[in-house]
This record gives sequence, structure tokens and C-alpha cells, in this order.
Amino acid sequence: MNAVIDPEALHARAATTRMFQEAAEAPSVVGAQFVANRDVLAALAADLRRRPPSFIATCARGSSDHAATYAKALFETRLGVVTASVSPSIGSVYGVPQQLRDALFIAVSQSGRSPDLLRNAEAAREAGARVVALVNVADSPLADLADVVVPLHAGPERSVAATKSYLASLSALLQLAALWSDDFALLDALDKLPDALRRAWDCDWSAAGEGLVPARNLFVLGRGLGLGAAQEAALKLKETCGLHAEAYSSAEVKHGPMALVGPGFPVLILAQPDQTEAGTLALAGEFRARGAQVWLASREPGADLPVAVAPHPACAPLLLVQSFYRMANALSLARGLDPDTPPHLNKVTETL
Repeated sequence: MNAVIDPEALHARAATTRMFQEAAEAPSVVGAQFVANRDVLAALAADLRRRPPSFIATCARGSSDHAATYAKALFETRLGVVTASVSPSIGSVYGVPQQLRDALFIAVSQSGRSPDLLRNAEAAREAGARVVALVNVADSPLADLADVVVPLHAGPERSVAATKSYLASLSALLQLAALWSDDFALLDALDKLPDALRRAWDCDWSAAGEGLVPARNLFVLGRGLGLGAAQEAALKLKETCGLHAEAYSSAEVKHGPMALVGPGFPVLILAQPDQTEAGTLALAGEFRARGAQVWLASREPGADLPVAVAPHPACAPLLLVQSFYRMANALSLARGLDPDTPPHLNKVTETL
């Protein structure tokens, strides 16, 4: 994939894709969602304070499962509640009942129609869990199974690559965590998040986009609250850009995978502005010393990719992903692909 595209022509064409247009809607979607969902999430949060769950189980696939990765870090760091991902296949293929009594079961889905998620949500309800559905189609079969439905309010999403619906999943989880924990600083950050997303959309990540045009493989690294963002970025690079990208925790990459990193190896690093940041920056320096091609997205001076200032560390993954989406859209075109219609993929995947 060595397509040569005039930069001005590429810039003009990039703005015409559905992926670009839908991702650009995310700030407005998130702002409207916070208003629309406040009452339902405040009621859920109050109920969770009265009857705390023994643990939280998430169930999702694809981009929605990356939102679940964010949920795990968010609920464990803000609420101290153990959160684990349930494999959809346990219920839909193996048919093994899970011990979910008094758990909070959160199913995340854009369409709300995938048979494996439906079977697991039904089994969770039968096992005595409170079932919450985060779903973009509010009258979907998944919504019918849930005790509480949290609409994503992302509106129609026609590009195969999920963008605004993914960010809407994160913002719904963030609002729930803020209300459940009654964290004033986090609640205040929600009001500032839509404008921060607009600033993130304007961040120029073209240096990474141009550098990745000839690439065949790369690592995408994040940690803690930022690991889900790394997973989402790696998926989109596979999906829209035909790039073999693998996501790792910036801690886990040292347990074997970093043996692959040598001169010229591409590494995209998404630094989370919290207690994990120092270690991530040190890792970026270590990879650079090996001669790797590093693109570091960070608030620190001298970073390769600029980031919008987050109103709260828990908001930072949404901003990083928003900046990434714009870059990935242009990179897909530069590699001679169409980000809206990746080969062999459908918008709704109904896994058994």
C-alpha cells in the first residue's frame, strides 16, 4: 500500500467520509447524552448505593468490549468495585450458568441484537444479577431484557467503523461512575468534556498518519484507564487501514512482546495523565533508545502528538481516541482504502 496522494487532496477527501463526519459529531452527542440520561443514571446510581453489587460483570464484543475495558479501570479506580469481563461464549456456546447473584451485569452494544449478548443477558437476569444495557438502539432485544436501559443517543452510525457510538459508550460509563461515586470533581468534568472533545478533534496527529503509510505492523500502548483506548486504536488500524496493530498495556508489553521492538519498529503510545504516566514515558524513552519509531501522545513538552487537556484524568481516554479517529480516517485513505467499508466486515455482527 504505497498510494501517493496529494496532501491537500487527501485533506479534502478525508472530510467527506462517513467515519470523519460521524466521529466529528461525538462532542455534540456526548453533551446531549449527559442531559438525556441524567435522570435514569441518577436513579441507577442511587439504587447501587442502597444495594451495592458484590461485583460488576461486563459483556460485549469488538469496540464495545474496549469500552468494557475502560469500565473495569474506571469502576475499580473510582469505586473500588471488582469488575470483570464475561466471555459471551460461556453462555451462548458452552451454556454454563455463572454465579451472578447480586452482581451488576453491564451489556454494551451498538445494535443490541447479537445473539450471544442476548443469551448472556438473559442468563444473568435468571441468575439474579441486575442487568444494565448500554445500547444505541433503545428498542432493541437487548433493551427488552434489561432492568435498566441506558441509551447511547449516538444516532444513526452508517460507517462500519464505530466512532461516536464507542465514545458515547465511554461517556455513559463515565456519567454513571460520577453519579454513583458522587464525585464532585468528576461531575464537574462532565460539563467540560464536550468542549474538550472538540479541542481533541483539532489536534494534529498527521505526523503519525504520514509515518504509518508504509507500515505493516505496530504496537499501540496504553495503561490503566487508557488501555481500552489502545485496544480501540489497534482495532481501528486493522479495520480501516489494513495494518496489523496489537494493543498492549505499557506494563505487560515488557513481559515478552517488547523483544520484537527494534530499529524502525513502529510504536504508538497513548500516555494516560495519572499515576501510570511516568512509567509510560520511561518506556517511550527505552523504545527510542532501541531505535524504534515512536509516536508519543502526551501532555508532556516534546511529545510527538499533541493532546487536548483533560478536565479530569478519567476523561483523557475519550480525548485520545477522538484525536486518533481523525488520524486513522486520513491514514486509511492514504493507504488506498475506504474507512467506511472495510473488506469482509458488516456494520452489525451477530455472533452466536
